[in-house]
Amino acid sequence: MNKGSFSSLLQNAIASHRQAIDALADTLGGSDSQLERIANIWNDSLVAGGRIIFVGNGGSAADAQHLAAELVVRFRKNRPALPGLALTTDTSVLTACANDLGFEKVFARQIEAFGRSGDVLVAISTSGKSPNILKAAQTAREMKLKVIVFCGRAAGPLQQFADAILAVPSEITAHIQECHMICGHALCEWVEQNCPCP
Repeated sequence: MNKGSFSSLLQNAIASHRQAIDALADTLGGSDSQLERIANIWNDSLVAGGRIIFVGNGGSAADAQHLAAELVVRFRKNRPALPGLALTTDTSVLTACANDLGFEKVFARQIEAFGRSGDVLVAISTSGKSPNILKAAQTAREMKLKVIVFCGRAAGPLQQFADAILAVPSEITAHIQECHMICGHALCEWVEQNCPCP
C-alpha cells in the first residue's frame, strides 16, 4: 500500500496549521480583542504583585508548565523573575488529591492553598469541558482570582467562570494547542516588556 511521502504529509500539516493560525488572526484584531484584554489582565496582576497560575491536562499541562517557565526564567530578555506557577507538576500533591478527594479536585485544592485575590488563573482546556479545569475555575472565581480561559472554538461550560477567553476557531486539538502557544508567547513577551522590573 502506498502511504505517500513524509514530505507530502508535512506540507499538508503545515497548510492545515496555517489555516488555523490565519483563522485565529482574523478573530484577534483590534485593541478591544480578547487577547488584548488578557494581556492587560496579566500585566495588571503582575504590577500589583499577583501571580499567573496555569492549569491543564495532557498536552495542555505541558503548555501550562512551558508558559510558567517563560515567566519565571525569561522569554526574550534577561530580567527579574516574574511569578508564574503551573499546578501540574507536584506528583505527590496530584496523586494524593486524586486518591483522597477525586481527580476533579487536583487543581482546585492547590488553588485553595496558593491562590489569592489579585492572582490570575489561566485555565487551558481544548474542549472547555474538563471537570478538573471547571472545578479549578469555579474555585478561583470564588476566591476572587481573575480567570482566563484558553480553549478551542467553544469555551463550553468554562465560559461561565471566564473574565476573558482565548478561543481558537478549530476542533483539531493539535491546532488549538499550537495556537495557544503562539498567543501564550505573545503574552509572555508583552508582560516582559511592560513588567515593573528595574
